[in-house]
Amino acid sequence: MAVKEPYNESVWSKYYGPNLGYIQEKYEQFVKDPTSVEHHYRDLFTVSGPPPLAPDAVKTPPPAISGDTEWLKKAVKASKLMANIRIYGHMAADIDPLERSTNPMAKWLEIETYELTREDLNALPASLIWENAPEGVHTAMDAVHRMRQAYTQTIAYEFGHVHDERELRWLNSQAESTTSPAPLNNAERKELLKRLIQVEQFETFLHKTFVGQKRFSLEGNDALVPMLDEIVRAAAHDGAEHILMGMAHRGRLNVLAHILGKPYDIIFSEFHHSPNKELFPSEGSMGVTYGWSGDVKYHLGADRAVREGETVRTRITLANNPSHLEFVNPVVEGFTRAAQEERGTPGLPKLNTNKAMAVLMHGDAAFPGEGIVAETLNIGKLTGYQNGGTVHIIVNNRIGFTTESEDSRSTHYASDLAKGYEIPVVHVNADDPEACIAAVRMASAYRHLFKKDFLIDLIGYRRHGHNEMDDPETTQPVVYGKVRNHPTVYRVYAERLQREKVVTADEVKNMIAEAENVLQQAFEQMKEGKQKNAESKTSVVLDTGTPVHRPTAVPLASLQEINRELLSVPAGFTVYPKLERILQRRKDALNDGERVDWALAETLAFATILKDGTPIRLSGQDSQRGTFAHRHLVLHDSESGELFSPLHQLKDSRASFGVYNSPLSEASVLGYEYGYNVFAPETFVLWEAQYGDFANAAQVIIDQFISAGRAKWTQRSNLAILLPHGYEGQGPEHSSGRLERYLQLSAEENWTVANLTCAAQYFHLLRRQAALCGQPDARPLVIMAPKSLIRNPRSTSAGADLASGSFQPVLPEPLLGSKPEEVKRLVVCSGKVAIDLQTELEAARGQDFSWLHILRLEQLYPFPERELGAHLSSFRSLQEIIWVQEEPKNMGGWSYAEPRLRAIAPQNVTVQYIGRPERSSPASGYADVHSFEQRRIVREALKLNAQVQAPVPSS
Repeated sequence: MAVKEPYNESVWSKYYGPNLGYIQEKYEQFVKDPTSVEHHYRDLFTVSGPPPLAPDAVKTPPPAISGDTEWLKKAVKASKLMANIRIYGHMAADIDPLERSTNPMAKWLEIETYELTREDLNALPASLIWENAPEGVHTAMDAVHRMRQAYTQTIAYEFGHVHDERELRWLNSQAESTTSPAPLNNAERKELLKRLIQVEQFETFLHKTFVGQKRFSLEGNDALVPMLDEIVRAAAHDGAEHILMGMAHRGRLNVLAHILGKPYDIIFSEFHHSPNKELFPSEGSMGVTYGWSGDVKYHLGADRAVREGETVRTRITLANNPSHLEFVNPVVEGFTRAAQEERGTPGLPKLNTNKAMAVLMHGDAAFPGEGIVAETLNIGKLTGYQNGGTVHIIVNNRIGFTTESEDSRSTHYASDLAKGYEIPVVHVNADDPEACIAAVRMASAYRHLFKKDFLIDLIGYRRHGHNEMDDPETTQPVVYGKVRNHPTVYRVYAERLQREKVVTADEVKNMIAEAENVLQQAFEQMKEGKQKNAESKTSVVLDTGTPVHRPTAVPLASLQEINRELLSVPAGFTVYPKLERILQRRKDALNDGERVDWALAETLAFATILKDGTPIRLSGQDSQRGTFAHRHLVLHDSESGELFSPLHQLKDSRASFGVYNSPLSEASVLGYEYGYNVFAPETFVLWEAQYGDFANAAQVIIDQFISAGRAKWTQRSNLAILLPHGYEGQGPEHSSGRLERYLQLSAEENWTVANLTCAAQYFHLLRRQAALCGQPDARPLVIMAPKSLIRNPRSTSAGADLASGSFQPVLPEPLLGSKPEEVKRLVVCSGKVAIDLQTELEAARGQDFSWLHILRLEQLYPFPERELGAHLSSFRSLQEIIWVQEEPKNMGGWSYAEPRLRAIAPQNVTVQYIGRPERSSPASGYADVHSFEQRRIVREALKLNAQVQAPVPSS
């Protein structure tokens, strides 16, 4: 990094006469192109600034400068130059180790562009163009030099997009300071060199020992590891108990070994015992996707007023991540919020952002390329999701597999996306490790002070191809010509420290030998089969048995008391009159002869879960009110706008309740909730899609984490996903929650998939799922939640149904089944179509339906074979089983249910389908066509074959 030292006249005392002229010429070359002068001149000018002018060239400022128009113009131009150095200095900075970058803004940083000379600037006092100029800066020329030194060296700053004046002033002062962030002392510099040697020797050892195997080397961005060391130290000093990290595969093995303490011999074993030496560890394998966690101790130091030698313990976690690169981002953010919240008391959880910190490492192609990044950055400051700021590091090798930056993004920098969220950006040359540490120290201080995100763009290169078997020269021959001849960072830094007499050549050799010996010893230990008992991964070993179902009924008297509590509001709180009338209808819902609707069943379930001591977190678009204006868990005072949640005032509640309206985002929010739940498994976490099909935009999270995380990583979750589903003529976009996708992903009892038809079932299923929180048999839950059924009286339940019984995977139609021995046709269905069938049965009351029975499949997965079999055994005259659904034949549950129904069907009993034909779209866009189709399905299932006139869609 450029060392920011005060201007020192004494260093120039040996230059005079022709020598002074010569050194001035060298300085002019340096200003235009630092690489054009020899190393010792570059170091001289970087440390000491411009050489002085010859005595006869120094102008004396006019005594009354304020009255001299020409001098005022010069002062204005000099001020403009200073401002442009602050704004555009990064464009001319030395931040690319391979010097591939051009400097498009360089001319705006040169004094000639402003029709100024060095003599002019030496004649102007610094105070005219730099308020509170630092010590040693006397003239405008000193100021310009110092400003260039601050903004155009191996660390460069982009702060102009930060609109908070206090933050911007702090950021600029940090960039321009010579003492903050604190520069490294010589002992720290030696340790930094030692760490860089360990990083490179680890990669080199893997390369030569496991020839041809993929490892996704960090080489070219080696400074990442000491940067993470510094982040951990800073977070520990600030009292963080947890540091939560997320990254893709590039450099992951090095981070696992050196930051999380995964033993070398364990890593070597994963290579050595790989069944396929050519594929392991690949992007989807254990070595680069599994997480890891470990405890580290760091001395707090004298600055924390603790006893000498006292240490703090910080837990570091690296999250599991599939090869979908950036999709781990929201998961880690959810981890962090969960680690920061105290959930053991009623009301909202208590948030302490100092308890945990998130660190996300990004790829330079993925950061602007994957939309999940923007979604995750957007939630960073939102009430339900903010966690005190994340430190982002773009591990930038300026290439995506084989794709150049100009083909992968439309922005100048990979980091430009962050500017839209007012996140400060620092670009740093990965070949200057001290600059990298300075960037981290600034990031840590900013996060601690302002509780916001900070981004470091670590610009390096990739020494090998995308993986170590790939030849990069076929697509980047010029770049890799440079890479071949470019020294590695530890060699660059070692040479620098030797020149500055900080280390000797022998000390460097000893550091290398020590690192090699440790690696060789670990390899020998691995070959002997004596691996250490390493820290466990973040995940745990889980059983694969069927979840244990706990009692879910709640005494009626308790439910009635809770209902009364839910309907009371604080004195002076004015509920919107129309809403007040709606809520008061719930007053008698638990009395004899009354009914409990869907929303009240949910609220009662939540209330009883809180009284059981289980915290709840619910989020989604408009979840506080509910998309269908049914939930109303957060009330708004109609006069003051003040907020109040009835679930925050429950007597004897023993846990927190948080319900948050999410941004218009699915992938980031669902990933966040999954991460929150994994980190805090004792919490009942729910995510609700506004409509079921909205989950389409979160499919990667569903596929890679929620459905498969247990099998891939033995990672426990009992997240509940609510997907409004049901065909009501609202067109293709708001009909289907894509039930078929969840059933296709169902295996190994990885989760529960349900499609319910009554409020009591919802009550019991929510309580059953909450009872799994923190248990070894916890699984996620996917519910095809209702839309029209929320207010359909046929989906309501008596209070007694909540006070007794439990969730039933199969429900018989209550209007049928009085004569099971006469049943010839059994209709099996799931969800809203069951209510449509019941509605038609009621309309046909008086007809003989003794030949018919209907079973509602409330739980589709795990398939309730035993419960269905028990019903089938009583139908001795059965001839056919009909699967009825409202979705097209290639969607919904038919493809899943058909083989399972055939497997349990009695001999000579046929299994057939009634529903819509195969379609490419989930539903018709015409309400009248939908109504015709729906009635045709229902009447065909009930053998009510009266002609229904098909409508003709209007053009």
